[in-house]
Amino acid sequence: MKYLLLIAVNLLLTVTPGFVTGQPDKSTAKTAYGAFTNAADFGFLPTGTGVNNTKALQAAFDKGGTIVVSRPGTYKVAGTAFIGDNTSLICGNGVVIEKSDEQGRFTHIILNKGALTRTYNHNITLTGLDVRVNNVDLPMSLIYGLRGHVAFFYVKDLKIERFRCSGLVNGQFALHICTFEDLLINDVIIKGKKDGIHLGPGKRFRISNGVFQTGDDAIALVPGDWVSANPEFGNLEDGVIENCSDIPDDYLEGAFSKIVASAWVDWKPGIEVKHGDAVVSNGRIYRVVAQLDNRVYKSRTQPTFEKGTAVLDSINWLMFQTDTIHTAVVKNVVFRDIFLKSVRVPFQLMSYSNKWAHSYYKGARLPIQGPLSFENITMISDNKKALVSISTPCNSLTIRNSVLQNNWIEFQHAADYDLYPKTYVSFTNCQFNSTGEYTLIRNRSKGKEVYVKTVGSLETGQNFSAKVEEGQGTIRVESDLTGLRTK
Repeated sequence: MKYLLLIAVNLLLTVTPGFVTGQPDKSTAKTAYGAFTNAADFGFLPTGTGVNNTKALQAAFDKGGTIVVSRPGTYKVAGTAFIGDNTSLICGNGVVIEKSDEQGRFTHIILNKGALTRTYNHNITLTGLDVRVNNVDLPMSLIYGLRGHVAFFYVKDLKIERFRCSGLVNGQFALHICTFEDLLINDVIIKGKKDGIHLGPGKRFRISNGVFQTGDDAIALVPGDWVSANPEFGNLEDGVIENCSDIPDDYLEGAFSKIVASAWVDWKPGIEVKHGDAVVSNGRIYRVVAQLDNRVYKSRTQPTFEKGTAVLDSINWLMFQTDTIHTAVVKNVVFRDIFLKSVRVPFQLMSYSNKWAHSYYKGARLPIQGPLSFENITMISDNKKALVSISTPCNSLTIRNSVLQNNWIEFQHAADYDLYPKTYVSFTNCQFNSTGEYTLIRNRSKGKEVYVKTVGSLETGQNFSAKVEEGQGTIRVESDLTGLRTK
């Protein structure tokens, strides 16, 4: 008993330096578990204004290390706080961060410091962040194309855990992360009208244990996105998305996961471009930012400027990034333990061709996506839509241990593509619950070749019989399904 009493006294004397005097101290506090900074010591308080809380949070971030917000309550913020290297923010239970328009609408609650100069930040952790949008939404401000309420651009070794976001409206994404390496996102609940997690180019990521009730995409894998929806191009590769649920919202577009590829060409005199198009010129990538009217412009003056925007031949060019790559694709990604309740096409592999975006420039190198793996995918609603809709070049899809209702794989033909390469599709140990005639593959792409194999299939629907629709392509099948069974 005497030993326990000594430990308790020691903890009381070391939790905060101001404990004895009753005065706050802005030095680092200590516990038996190490050192931390109490954000309250800088004035970050539930009773504070959004302006003061933003300044206080910035002061805590500037100190670095581990920053703790322990007092339950709603903390208003009225601007962006910039987080740097080797910094962790831990929000305790009952802590809510609410956007406030005291100084007008703003975009990011938290943004890494290096984002402004495209300089990598390292080793950042956010734990327990609960964001309420409060109808304060400004799609872009500091960086063109970066739209997250919480955003990171140029970051390595980032961990986001126990994240909550509610009240998304039609402009901003909850989490937006672009140009990254080694990303872990775990335990998220996101609700609202826009994208939940929006990823641009990056390497090595895992998204685990998520609940999404989003009108737009729950998880967007979009390294080749709209010019206004990512600040850089590149590949997005080597990822796992697991144990996630897609719950219906009263407003639905998008997908559970939209997977977008892009490709562009070198600039040449007389090239015709429109809004969203990209070109490689003078060691840089430039993109067209124009009115949303599908107008086609002819470029005679080569863009060579180093930053910002310039109007040449009535074309508003944006210097997008310093690079000479020509494609942006998603590859080597596994989806597993996904529970789908929304009535929409859950997985969309696509290129845009509309007034908002133009993903593929005719004649460019093919942006081939995949391989992609779908494991233990469960369709819970009676969703009579494709499981996967594909309008980009894709090399292979694998579907394993999944439960399908009236769902199929669909190949579409996007504008500007001449001919797609072959795609290999395999179904292993899947359960098919459809009754009567069932379509496994539907092809709407001229000249498309698809190779399909099914093994270990379980048919539960009455009078089940599978078929494929070749359209103007060719589908070669090796199957154990009734209607398609081969020796």
